[in-house]
Amino acid sequence: MFTIRRLLLIPVIICFCATSYAQKLQLDVQEHVLENGLKILMLEKHDVPIVSLRVVYKVGSANERPGITGASHLFEHMMFKGTKIFGTKNYEEEKPLLVKEEELIVTIEAEKTKGINSNKETVALLESELQDVWKRQKELLVKDEMWSIYLKNGATGLNASTSSDGTFYYCNLPSNRLELWAFMESDRMQNLVLREFYSERDVVMEERRLRTDNSPFGLLFEQLNAAAFTAHPYGWPVIGWMSDLENIKKSAVTQYFRQYYSPNNAVIVAVGDINPDEIIALVEKHFGDIPRQPPSPKVTTEEPTQMGERRVYVEFDANPVLSIAYHKPAIGHPDQYVFDVIEAILSSGRTSRLYKSLIEDKQIAVMAHAYGGPSKYADTFLFLGTPRSPHTAEEVEEAIYEELNKLKTTPVTQHELLKIKNQLEADFVRSLESASGLASKIASYEAIYGWGYINTLVENTLSVTPEDILRVANKYFIKTNRTVAILVKKEKGNTNENKES
Repeated sequence: MFTIRRLLLIPVIICFCATSYAQKLQLDVQEHVLENGLKILMLEKHDVPIVSLRVVYKVGSANERPGITGASHLFEHMMFKGTKIFGTKNYEEEKPLLVKEEELIVTIEAEKTKGINSNKETVALLESELQDVWKRQKELLVKDEMWSIYLKNGATGLNASTSSDGTFYYCNLPSNRLELWAFMESDRMQNLVLREFYSERDVVMEERRLRTDNSPFGLLFEQLNAAAFTAHPYGWPVIGWMSDLENIKKSAVTQYFRQYYSPNNAVIVAVGDINPDEIIALVEKHFGDIPRQPPSPKVTTEEPTQMGERRVYVEFDANPVLSIAYHKPAIGHPDQYVFDVIEAILSSGRTSRLYKSLIEDKQIAVMAHAYGGPSKYADTFLFLGTPRSPHTAEEVEEAIYEELNKLKTTPVTQHELLKIKNQLEADFVRSLESASGLASKIASYEAIYGWGYINTLVENTLSVTPEDILRVANKYFIKTNRTVAILVKKEKGNTNENKES
């Protein structure tokens, strides 16, 4: 399992002639919606007897709130822990132990919050009782049963991921195993049991230590986002703040799960050797009786317009790293297509501008990359650079600004633009070669905007002009709209208190 800040890869395009942009990509995706709101998206591809399946829950870290940040990613883990029939030897015997576990956890914490007035003997007795409950639970546990059943039935690509905007479950199965998949997925949508909740919480905390607290890149990006977003929930990490993870309780997030992991907030994607009518009948049979929940609350908070440059210096025992974020609109805004092209111009391969300038010509960086992919809400266009010793992060920063100024003042030539579009075309064709790639792309866009965005992406991206690039560069790549975060090597006596931008 893995977490990511944004799930989508670089949006790419397809055409059938380098000089004619009349051709359009049209995926023949069939839709069906159950009475309980569950949507099915189906695309036939009969080259091999395999079906790529995705279950999308339209919930991510942006839907959380202070106190339960990281809940979406934690539930990504919990969905593999089983149900009333999977993952346990005897649920009726296990059920009262799960209730007792939560009672003890809450009571222990309440006693500890009394501080110097807490009764240490009481806490010790309660903790001993809790250990006994966990021991008895472990005796009833069937470890990773759902995962094991999938693998024994030929599943590949079995995984899950959480982003700011969605949670995704991946599975590729032989087409003659669809009934098994429908039975298992519907069971965990309706009958998930939060067993091993606190031990899995500890696993997530350790994951956070590894990927964020002890990672120079992870820590830098977390601080960058926290500085760039002062209001919108994109400012907190997908994995959650450590203090929230340490204190999160089953009882506090049970309603969160019930509301967001419901059929009317979910989408099933099936691509491959399928008969759509049979898929509909199968999903109706297994998912149709799961009750819908009230509509999920919308994220209404908007990030205020940034009124000046923000700078963050992060001390860490690692070599310097630079990151820059410029605010940009959400998917659906016409400027997003321009950002897609700008990203490719600056950062696509060894012939890109950042690579040629910073790495080859000036030789001041060992890595320079840009990312401006789409997201559900207004997000940021990111730059990441690592200086080559003895050069500094500030030198890399100025070199990036030089490249942005070129975009602002000098129109991109038609030759360069055509080259970029051809590169994007090739990338897109490769991404469509497998049912798995198609299913993931459909699922990703459905989570943030609607899968139909794919069918308009070709025409709209191909229509980007040099004038569009000039306009967007001058509108967004400005000092007052940017946040800069620099990782500086921690040295004795160096607090960067007098650091000036």
